[in-house]
Amino acid sequence: ELVATLMFEIDNPIIRADFLGKIGGIEEKVYIKITKEKIKAIPERDLDRTSAEGKASSVQFVHFKFSEEQIKKFKDLNNEIIIGIDHSLYNHNIVLANDTKKSLINDLD
Repeated sequence: ELVATLMFEIDNPIIRADFLGKIGGIEEKVYIKITKEKIKAIPERDLDRTSAEGKASSVQFVHFKFSEEQIKKFKDLNNEIIIGIDHSLYNHNIVLANDTKKSLINDLD
């Protein structure tokens, strides 16, 4: 498994409060995509990262659990790996560079 920390760093306190107030549940929308297969993040359950009012924490901790086959695909540097967030108000993704993939592969061994 891989573990990630997701942090929303917004200097302006008014903009930060507005943004975090709108993205509740975002910890459920994080994924890693290997080729065409999405592996959904599993948020840490030590405490609620989204309040009952729908306000998200600015720091989220998520886990990605892989099958042996997914690990094999992850380790193939020819495969595209994307990390993304698929929230209706915050949609972002990035293709991992090979140097980043190599570093993460070490964590899977």
